[in-house]
Amino acid sequence: MWNKEAVSGQQSAAGDSGILFMVSAPSGAGKTTLCRKAVDYFHDLRHSVSYTTRSPRDGETDGIDYHFISKETFREMINGGEFLEWAEVHGNRYGTSFNETKKLLADGLDIILDIDVQGARQIKLQIVNFKFKIPGVFIFVLPPSLEDCEKRIRNRGKDSYEAILSRLENARNEIKEMMWYEYVIINENLEDAFERLKSVIIAERSKRERMMGKLKGLYPTLLKE
Repeated sequence: MWNKEAVSGQQSAAGDSGILFMVSAPSGAGKTTLCRKAVDYFHDLRHSVSYTTRSPRDGETDGIDYHFISKETFREMINGGEFLEWAEVHGNRYGTSFNETKKLLADGLDIILDIDVQGARQIKLQIVNFKFKIPGVFIFVLPPSLEDCEKRIRNRGKDSYEAILSRLENARNEIKEMMWYEYVIINENLEDAFERLKSVIIAERSKRERMMGKLKGLYPTLLKE
């Protein structure tokens, strides 16, 4: 097991900017649970709260699980260029606030995004084209098999028959997208999968280029500009 106090005290990134961790998965793979566990574990990691046009499910709270807004408000935010990314998934729209993301990263905090593959691809293209100059890490979570994925979707108990069929088809297409992600975590056992997610976060935070700001402070005479 990792030592929580030792891990939490590591510098999140070199310079003034935090790291943006993007976690995608087909429905039922457990990415939301893993993201929440990571935020509970790392004191300087924030879970970005997305905006959505869908209605809250039982137990969900506005501003904590999602920012629940109307379709008209969402459209106005698109037109105003307020989203870092947005996508339509299962008939509802989801988006990540550009300003909220930029502020957290500028404060030196790392962000973990529970994000659809469409949104992740949008951010990837912005990073590649230098339109969004931040460190980005792309992580894909998988169930242990396609059969297990289908079983989890059917057992959710939250969707209509038509919605289940739609999620199954989307899941098959989303799994094909994992080929351009940097890390893949198979969630057969939640605790094992979480250990792997922690390992990714720690490894990315420990990269030399992201540690240079702290290292120059520790060894100013040796590591001059």
